[in-house]
Amino acid sequence: MKQFKNVIFDLGGVLIDWNPDYVFKDVFNNAEKLAWFYREICPMDWNENQDAGYPLAQATADRVALYPQYKEWIEMYYGRWEEMLGDAIQETVELLRLCVNNPNLKVIALTNWSAETFPVAFKKFDFLQWFEGIVVSGEEKTRKPFPEIYKISLSRYRLEANETVFVDDNLRNIKAAEALGIHGIHFKNPLQLSGELKKINIL
Repeated sequence: MKQFKNVIFDLGGVLIDWNPDYVFKDVFNNAEKLAWFYREICPMDWNENQDAGYPLAQATADRVALYPQYKEWIEMYYGRWEEMLGDAIQETVELLRLCVNNPNLKVIALTNWSAETFPVAFKKFDFLQWFEGIVVSGEEKTRKPFPEIYKISLSRYRLEANETVFVDDNLRNIKAAEALGIHGIHFKNPLQLSGELKKINIL
């Protein structure tokens, strides 16, 4: 069996619970209106643009200009961002600990995250200091699933694609990594991840 030497972890949805519902469920108290807000007013592709380095204040102003009648809700998105940040996904953190404690593995993180908000998470979660390095999309001005950010991760930490495992909860990001020769694991839950890592002798 192939011997993997490196593991790259995504953060949000894998190790850290982040969900705008923590703010907007109480704001709308209506599933249909909540879905409309995410679809029309503050959609995920808009948020991803900030993950690629677009300034939060400008992004908010842009959206308010489009929908001035929803100014209060739009400004909540980043104004109350810290409330969207949940707890660590503890079972996955334990799997990370096992990987980090393996002297034969290099462990880094690759995350789609605004450079303006990432320091808040870094301060909150001690385990983020365990990584050999963290590639933050907002600092690189590009994001998953674009090939450039995977190439940055491989090059910066001297990783060979065919010796590297990538864990992410977004299948789109996994497929992009696999196109570069990286072994992808589509994260669904910690138990499933544990099984997948055991299959390839990481654990």
